[in-house]
Amino acid sequence: MDFDLTEEQRAIRDSVAKICARFDDAYWLERDRTGTFPEDFAAEIAKGGFYGVTMEEQYGGSGLGITEASLVMQEIGRYGAAASSAVHINIFGLQPVVGFGTDEQKARMLPPLIRGEHRSCFGVTEPDAGLDTTHISTFARRREGGGYVVNGRKVWTSTAQRADHILLVTRTTAIEECKRPTDGMSVFYTDFDRSKIDVHEIAKMGRKAVDSNAIFIDGLEVPEEDRIGAEGDGFKVLLHGLNAERIVVAAAAVGFGMYVLEKAAAYARERIVFGRPIGQNQAIQHPLASVWMRLQAAELMTYKAAALYDQGRPCGLEANTARNLAGSAAYEAAFRAVRTHGGFGFAQEYHVERYFRESVLNFIAPVSEELILSYVAEKALGMPKSY
Repeated sequence: MDFDLTEEQRAIRDSVAKICARFDDAYWLERDRTGTFPEDFAAEIAKGGFYGVTMEEQYGGSGLGITEASLVMQEIGRYGAAASSAVHINIFGLQPVVGFGTDEQKARMLPPLIRGEHRSCFGVTEPDAGLDTTHISTFARRREGGGYVVNGRKVWTSTAQRADHILLVTRTTAIEECKRPTDGMSVFYTDFDRSKIDVHEIAKMGRKAVDSNAIFIDGLEVPEEDRIGAEGDGFKVLLHGLNAERIVVAAAAVGFGMYVLEKAAAYARERIVFGRPIGQNQAIQHPLASVWMRLQAAELMTYKAAALYDQGRPCGLEANTARNLAGSAAYEAAFRAVRTHGGFGFAQEYHVERYFRESVLNFIAPVSEELILSYVAEKALGMPKSY
């Protein structure tokens, strides 16, 4: 069991860190205040070739794995949820195409995404289905002459304000006609036709720089060649992307947590109250030390899940566990950072309040803590399925 990074992995991490260092806390605070998408940051990540880290070299990618994608996202995550959210759909979002796409689809879809020319969004969650993906109502009906017509709605679709393509999950067979709830779903990667898709931004408590949206799809025409995998196999195709998502989001949360913890520790060393640094007090030391240990455990589980994914082995249990451990530790790191700063923790100039607002999302997306715990109880402990 080797915990050391390879020379190539260290080079990837260091290259990403150099890019991120040019976009400091002041940059991200301004984006948060104004709700301005970090176009220049995203362009630099694309220029560095990191959008294609998991994609085959023949399409312009690096031909590496989710382990390397996680290293990229861990460094980016240090600068907050907006930084990671601005790019993560391009880094992991087309894993369904990587895993199930035809050679023609890969050649057509992957190179422009890797170069940063295409901007993608992900349409899966629906207002009436939530995390119960099998009960989505968005439907793709076959049309005469070939292809499909899609109608439905999605919610919490990030970057839809500027996307030109969408990875879209629909039903192609009504659930009532299927043997299993997971049957009858299909995945498409297609043009984001704004004449058929109405987009409404959702105002939210954090991550203002990256838009989240409700979208309404009315008569979207999708050619058959934009379907990823066989018709009706969409749930299997989707899982290939969801496990990747869990892992890279966990990695970003670890980076997020470590960075805000470093801010808290630095402040605790420097802040003098009652004639001594507040970091000398165990009431400050112990919570921060506990968070550090939790983040280390989350990091180990994240890279265990990534290793399993890259080996083509089952990793749902590990990916979800990593997501839960990393998300809750990142939240606790941000919460403790605010408390360590005292009154200044409320001040935007110290930046920890932004991390705290953004950290709450870790309990909700891309999957809730409660659903993860139910899944772990079933899969790891053999308890009856509760959802």
